[in-house]
Amino acid sequence: MKSLVRALGALVVISASASSASAQTQGWPNRPIRMVVPYTPGGYTDMMARLVSEKVAASLGQSIVIENKPGANAAIGTDTVAKAAPDGYTFGTVIAAHSVNPSLKANLPYNTEKDFTYVSLMSVAPLIIVTTPSLPAKNMQEFIALAKAKPGQLNFASSGIGSAAHLTMEMLKSREGINLQHVPYKGTAGALQDLVGGQINVMFDIIGPLMEQVRAGNAKALGVAAKERVPAAGDTPTLIEQGVKDFASGTWAGIIAPAGVPKEIVDRMSLEAKKALADPDLKKKLEQQGIVAMGTTPEEFKAFVGEEIARWKQVITAADIKAE
Repeated sequence: MKSLVRALGALVVISASASSASAQTQGWPNRPIRMVVPYTPGGYTDMMARLVSEKVAASLGQSIVIENKPGANAAIGTDTVAKAAPDGYTFGTVIAAHSVNPSLKANLPYNTEKDFTYVSLMSVAPLIIVTTPSLPAKNMQEFIALAKAKPGQLNFASSGIGSAAHLTMEMLKSREGINLQHVPYKGTAGALQDLVGGQINVMFDIIGPLMEQVRAGNAKALGVAAKERVPAAGDTPTLIEQGVKDFASGTWAGIIAPAGVPKEIVDRMSLEAKKALADPDLKKKLEQQGIVAMGTTPEEFKAFVGEEIARWKQVITAADIKAE
């Protein structure tokens, strides 16, 4: 009899919790939503957060406030999301670094696979490799030959240790047996400025900002790390076309939330993001930057992040990359 009473008591608690969650979901959203961006304003992550949030907010009839919390290769802002109440009023925008940090940082304040709800993959962005104009290499094979002839004498910039730009170059180094010196920056802007100035020989990053310098004659595009050519990169061939077998790499942006957010809210947010990313004007704006709009289910995004964690772990382990 006592066991039955305990069981009935548990059922009452479960029923009350379910009713509370249902009421919460039905009234959502009834106040502004916070979107945490773990980077400074103006970059790829911030741009995706703002573009999609603007359309989602209009559809939900409730404002979405962007909160930039940069630092620690995105770990500071991401931890803010992990520690937030799972009530559907805090979300976050993350990029490839989110799947890199578990292998790069031994003391993350959160568990990447358990402490978040994965909402939707918003976009993917293949990287392009560019050099300073004075570098005597007109294509990838000439660059690889030059790097082999001068082991350790050429340098490459990245937007930071563990960034997609950094790890993509490490992958190229491993594949082609070349030795380049890494010069990490705190973002793309400073790295690109020094490449244009001649202090940096080569770098990978997303197509938009790099192609602006290529078109201005301040940088030279060698190849795109994608399976097919990207219109935003003009007539720049892929690395695969130039003999770098199966070489495709890039970054991505997606929406996360704290673990435990009601499924109905997660599904609604995912659906709204997908609708926003299907907008022709938004898709065109992204395509002009070399970015591909996505929009996935929560389940698809979670599986994608798991695959990315495994992929980048191999690169980090092989190159013995350590966080600063």
